[in-house]
Amino acid sequence: MIVEIVSAEKEIFSGKATMLFAPAIEGEIGVAPGHTPMVSLLGPGEVRVQRDDEESSYYVSGGLIEIQPTVVTVLSDTAMRAEDLDEEAASKAKLQAEEALKSEGSSMNYAKARAELAETVAQIKTIQRLRKKAGR
Repeated sequence: MIVEIVSAEKEIFSGKATMLFAPAIEGEIGVAPGHTPMVSLLGPGEVRVQRDDEESSYYVSGGLIEIQPTVVTVLSDTAMRAEDLDEEAASKAKLQAEEALKSEGSSMNYAKARAELAETVAQIKTIQRLRKKAGR
């Protein structure tokens, strides 16, 4: 199957894959060639693309996945290779979001802080999984 991972700025990945795992809002989904067509919202997290005996990881901030029997398209506002994530920046952003949740403010700021916290936690989990996989 062909997998395309696209952010608002550019195409992050396009190529053949034997399996794809994505963070749908209902939980992680696995997609194999010939999958039943569907569309689902994505939460922030890791998209894993398997090609033969190789796997690559990408971070998405959320978005949409469209699955067709031979093509899977992941659309996200923010998408990047997992290796490009900055753990220190994600940790700082997580602390800022947690502080914003503790402080008094409008429900709009609260919702934004919760969304930012979810994104930073997903980034940190992706980094940790990648580090564990590399045996570091």
